[in-house]
Order: sequence, then C-alpha cells, then structure tokens
Amino acid sequence: MDVPLSELGERQAQALANWFEALEPDQRPTVVLYSPYVRARETANAVIGRIGRDDLLTTVMDERLREKEFGILDRLTPLGIHDKYPELAEQRQHVGKFYFRPPGGESWCDVILRLRSALDTIVREYRGERVLIVGHQVIVNCLRYLLERMDEQTILAIDREADVPNCGITEYRFDPTLGKRGKLALVQANFVAPLEDTGTPVTDQPDMPAAPKS
Repeated sequence: MDVPLSELGERQAQALANWFEALEPDQRPTVVLYSPYVRARETANAVIGRIGRDDLLTTVMDERLREKEFGILDRLTPLGIHDKYPELAEQRQHVGKFYFRPPGGESWCDVILRLRSALDTIVREYRGERVLIVGHQVIVNCLRYLLERMDEQTILAIDREADVPNCGITEYRFDPTLGKRGKLALVQANFVAPLEDTGTPVTDQPDMPAAPKS
C-alpha cells in the first residue's frame, strides 16, 4: 500500500535533509535515486530541496527501488496470514522467508534480482559520483546483501535483529585497497544521529500502516 509521510515522517525527512545540507559540499550526494512510493519521493524531495537541485548531477525515480511486493499478503501481520491463508503460512515456513513468493508478490530473491540491475546502472552511469538511494526496509537489507557479499543466513539474521529505522543512513565508500580492484566498504549502518541530534523521534516501523516486514 502506497502511503504518504505522516507528520512525524515529515519531521524525520526534514531532519535528514538538514543533516545533508550541513555536510561539506564535497561530501554531499551528487546523484539522488529514489523509489516511486510516495513516502520515498517525499523524503527524497526534502533532501533535494535542501541540497539544491542545481548542485546535483541528476535525480531519478527508479521503480527497481520500490519496496518488496507483498501481493495478497499486503497489510497482513504474520498472525493474520496464518488465519486467512494457512496454506501460504505453511508454504512460507517450508520454503523459507528468503525464497517464499506470495501470490501477486515477490520473494527476497526477486528483489535482489532487480537490485542487481539497478546497481549495474549505477556503476555504468554514475561511476565516481556520490549516490544517495532513498528506499525501504527490504531494499536496504537486500542492498547490504549484495554490496557486502553476504550469504542468506547472515542477512536474515540482521533482518531479525532489528528493523531498518526510518531515515536511517547506511553508508559505503570505495576502498581501493580491498580486493584486486577495490570495492565498496561499509562505513556505517542504520545511522540515526541526524534525527537524534534534533530531538526527532527515531522509529523503526512504517510511519503509516503498510505491509508487514517479510
């Protein structure tokens, strides 16, 4: 379900935008890519407004960055899924969260496939740029899976441990000393100081009711 930011979500987006504006010019994003979902567009536009569109190489809405599609399970809690679709709950338990694809929806593997395509585009078109991606819970974790070369068990353990905070920052920088040709290295994950420093509440659920984490 596509929903706009709540009043709290708008405060969080503005706190994030102010943090990016306060960075030195050579630390700010030069490219902003964002999900087509309204709440992601609104967050991206808050940041773009503070940085200044004229100072950006480009801003692009990319459908490959949308949240995982939950299909007929959209807006259902795990208990609701078990009550309404017990056969799907059993299938999910048997197949596993990583591979389970609900009718009309996606598995984590499906999301990872489209993110591989998005990363290929970024490498091809924005090499050397500072790229900000505004996405969602599963998008952040699946990008971590790809960029950090994780296995299934590792990323699912991270997902179980905690939700991705709203307007949290996960940052990578290119390190030429890693591997034969260098690669992106994790700097920080789920960084929420931009919110905490302004007294903005940190939340780790959608700021409006939406699909359950799956």
